Amino acid sequence: MTQHTSQHISLTTTIVFILVLLLAFFPNLFHSIWTLPFTLISSFHSSSKGYTGTGTMTWFQKQFTLPAKSRGSYLITDQVVSNLPEIRNYKVGLLNLFVQHTSCALSLNENWDEDVRADMSDALDRIAPAEGPKGEALYRHE
Repeated sequence: MTQHTSQHISLTTTIVFILVLLLAFFPNLFHSIWTLPFTLISSFHSSSKGYTGTGTMTWFQKQFTLPAKSRGSYLITDQVVSNLPEIRNYKVGLLNLFVQHTSCALSLNENWDEDVRADMSDALDRIAPAEGPKGEALYRHE
């Protein structure tokens, strides 16, 4: 009887060991098996409602130049919209703006209160002032 129990434990251990190896080497297989019931239920449920699938994903890339301005915080929404008329065709999406200048930064702030822009400019002036306390230049470049 001890030998039968020992063989049973050995078989169970071997099966568990093989399952762990399969999980380690093929995690996608485990994920597919684990989510199969949910996939079947959702496909059955969505097909009964006439689900047509996801919309077409599109993207475009365009380069444009903003006018040069002095130090400060500025709204650029109108210039972006006028340079990218294609975005009017989108209801949902992402806009990635890449600034190709070393001394320019892009910040997203709420725009209801005009003081937010002034507060942001004041904070940036404290962090990186245009000149030293005696009016001396702090930076080598202009």
